[in-house]
Amino acid sequence: MAKSNVPAKKEISFKDRWENIKQYFRSVYNELKKVHWPGKRQIIAYTGVVLIAVALVATIIWVFDMGLSVLLELIFNAFA
Repeated sequence: MAKSNVPAKKEISFKDRWENIKQYFRSVYNELKKVHWPGKRQIIAYTGVVLIAVALVATIIWVFDMGLSVLLELIFNAFA
């Protein structure tokens, strides 16, 4: 059989793993400092928009559901 050219995995020590974890969280913290966080007024406005959109979609689904229920009831009563 042919030998593989894949090198054996190098074992990583606990110290190296710990350094990798610390570096990861440092990177996460630095990225979070770059984020533009919305203010209180923006959060209230965005929440209002979401609530209105959810209410609108729920109303549309309810109207279609009621319409289909009435239509199916009429069909079932016609053939029953």
